[in-house]
Amino acid sequence: MDAIPPAFQWPVQFCIFSTAATYVASIITSNVSQVDRLWTFLPTIYTAYFALLPLWPQEQPFYLVPYTPAALGITAGAYSPRALMLLSLIVTWMFRLSYNTYRRGLFSLQDEDYRWAVLRKQLHPILFQIVNLTFISAIQNVLLLLLGIPTYFAATQSPQLLEIRDYGVIALSLLVLAIEFTSDNQQYAFQTFKHEPRRFHNSHQWLGARLDWTPADAERGFITRGLWAWSRHPNFACEQSFWWIMNLASLPIQRAVMPAEILAALRAPVFNPYALLAPLVPLTPAIALSALFFSSTMYTEAITASKYAGYAAYRARVGMFSPIDTLFKGFILAVTGKKADVEKTIWNIDPKGKMD
Repeated sequence: MDAIPPAFQWPVQFCIFSTAATYVASIITSNVSQVDRLWTFLPTIYTAYFALLPLWPQEQPFYLVPYTPAALGITAGAYSPRALMLLSLIVTWMFRLSYNTYRRGLFSLQDEDYRWAVLRKQLHPILFQIVNLTFISAIQNVLLLLLGIPTYFAATQSPQLLEIRDYGVIALSLLVLAIEFTSDNQQYAFQTFKHEPRRFHNSHQWLGARLDWTPADAERGFITRGLWAWSRHPNFACEQSFWWIMNLASLPIQRAVMPAEILAALRAPVFNPYALLAPLVPLTPAIALSALFFSSTMYTEAITASKYAGYAAYRARVGMFSPIDTLFKGFILAVTGKKADVEKTIWNIDPKGKMD
């Protein structure tokens, strides 16, 4: 542990423990969704550790107890307002995700993400266990540790009162979480209507997320209405946006805006890849999360497209994450004369813009 920077000695210790525990649990239970169940809590734990650095003792009494190494020079009681702000927002994020996870029954020890079940059938058992150890258990746990790093940036800056930009971060973050909550609710309501139409009631839909589902929606098999008419994965888009906001909000203003450094690296007489990439290093948590979401979404969509014939039309009309991409796709389809047929397949919309 001596080779690890002081601020990360306890987080790495806890990450190793969490990786080992989730892997062993996945073997014992034959269920690899153990990290999925902890996803809502681990970023909050790491965030709380960094935000509360002035609280912890300087010596670790025993294994896994958080502590603040004296080498950090943290003064007892000298909390960073910005770090505490990030902690408050991430706790709010945790409650939203925990509620959605609970409502879908994913906290049940018997539940396993359907994508892992599909992957298990596609891979040899030995290869699947290698993926389980390296990606499902280890890499995902490391990523969840990375999500605590923005608060580390904030906590190790000189404490100062919140600025106007911090209040803007609070407002924007809460807006993104509200949109994500709405998209989650629309998806939950659709899945309930699709699988249990007799049990479905408007109580399954929160105000602001209510849609009048039809048998045609259920027959299609996947949600295309509400926020899902503008993004194929509005919940994933908001999730990434939230953590990008956390990452950028944690940096001093001069580090949050870096195009000058990148341009200087590109104009240098001798190309230096490190000089080009160095300004992006503080953004590693957000970049890593987006990379994970893009790859996992591609896999998810491959499964969905194999189940539902209309999904190809949906992908052709609606962007994966961005509503801007959706507008562009609509423009291209209109220019090529295919828009009416595609929208008929997705929404039962006739050329005059009316639903059948």
